[in-house]
Amino acid sequence: MLTITRKLEFDAGHRIPDHKSQCRNLHGHRYTLEITLTGQVISAEGNSDNGMIMDFSDVKAIAKEHLVDVWDHAFLVYEKDAAVKEFLASLPGHKTVVIDRIPTVENLAQVAFEILKAAYKDRYGTGLHLHKLVLHETPNCWAEITDA
Repeated sequence: MLTITRKLEFDAGHRIPDHKSQCRNLHGHRYTLEITLTGQVISAEGNSDNGMIMDFSDVKAIAKEHLVDVWDHAFLVYEKDAAVKEFLASLPGHKTVVIDRIPTVENLAQVAFEILKAAYKDRYGTGLHLHKLVLHETPNCWAEITDA
């Protein structure tokens, strides 16, 4: 199987409401996102993407549109974390993203995978699809999810 991978970074805040340690406090991370795609190599003479699974600039543009620009410099908050949701709503123009699960790196990776899987799905009729997503919360801690 031939794959390509593009790495992007973004900053976001979160908290793990019931966590036993400092992660229950509001804090942020410099996240690193690795997107791995697979599909047939494009074979179309004269086409800008000839010889590629997908142009890396297109991989980046799609990821930015659907995920990175949405989450970058936002606070990712669990929909049931009422205290933080209320506080963030009180800040005029604050960039808040409400998600349906606690924003651990595992859950964020799953949400990101769901969003990007739909965004990349068979863009060129070549079977292009999201094969793997890695989300680094810190340089030493990350979650990986692969297409089953």
